[in-house]
Amino acid sequence: MNKGVGVGVGGGVGVGLGGAGSGPTAAAAAAAAQKQKTLLQRVDTDITNIVDNFSHLVNVARVNDPPVKNSQEAFMMEMRAARMVQAADSLLKLVSELKQTAIFSGFASLNEHVEQRITEFNQQAEKTDRLLAQIGEEAAASLKELESHYYTSIQRTDQLEP
Repeated sequence: MNKGVGVGVGGGVGVGLGGAGSGPTAAAAAAAAQKQKTLLQRVDTDITNIVDNFSHLVNVARVNDPPVKNSQEAFMMEMRAARMVQAADSLLKLVSELKQTAIFSGFASLNEHVEQRITEFNQQAEKTDRLLAQIGEEAAASLKELESHYYTSIQRTDQLEP
């Protein structure tokens, strides 16, 4: 079964199922729906974290006169920046996972296609073997008929008598 997973603009993730032959089973459809739901939740969480931390980072970035408050704000900025990096790293891992899924499902689909072609070629080979055997039998029967005509022909018997 071919599973296509894609990330759309705005953070939406779609998981599509398709393939040649019969449709997906109920268990496969449920697993795909669960995976789609999980991926959507991960994307939404990571993007929300990045946006929230960025807005807090911008709010904290104001410069004030008291040095103690500036050091607290610097610490808050570092913390928010670290959280943004973590959320971005999580998104990168998600993209990597999606790429691996696409690659491995592509190989599964390719293997399925190769097996299907092997079956088709084996059927064609059997059909060709039967056709060749039939042609060989017809050729042997024709050859026997021609030999019997040749050996019983008048011209052959005339050539043998000197």
